[in-house]
Amino acid sequence: MTRVWQWNRPVTVREVLEDLQRERSIAYTTVMTVMDNLHQKGWVRREVDGRAYRYTAVSTRAAYSAALMNEAWSRSDNPAAALVAFFGMMSAEQREALQDAVRIVAPALPGAPEAVAGDKAEEPEEKAARSEEKAASGGEPGTEDDFPADEAPPDSGR
Repeated sequence: MTRVWQWNRPVTVREVLEDLQRERSIAYTTVMTVMDNLHQKGWVRREVDGRAYRYTAVSTRAAYSAALMNEAWSRSDNPAAALVAFFGMMSAEQREALQDAVRIVAPALPGAPEAVAGDKAEEPEEKAARSEEKAASGGEPGTEDDFPADEAPPDSGR
């Protein structure tokens, strides 16, 4: 799935195989089985291209991360305590990403205060774009693009 997200284009089993083989020995049938399983679970869609399929991610890595966090949080018997514990585990960079995310969504929340005029700090959208570039190059997870509002994440069951 990482390759499909990184490349952000339709991919074949052969392309994924050749990339994985740079790191370790792996069989074509193994990659084909994994791609088929991802399709069956709704993580990727596929289209016929000659004698092969081209696979495309159904949602973003950020949407996947958001779905996992939401699922874990919704299962807590004390959501406030779970959030406090989660925030306590965050690195300074992750807390900064969280603050940026809150600034992005806060204007849309009922009763949210208006933005402070003249704020010279980097715009949250710019920082989010920078974080997305970093994540694509293997950076810290959880700082990628926003969850697409019109796209439901696939079932995050394993």
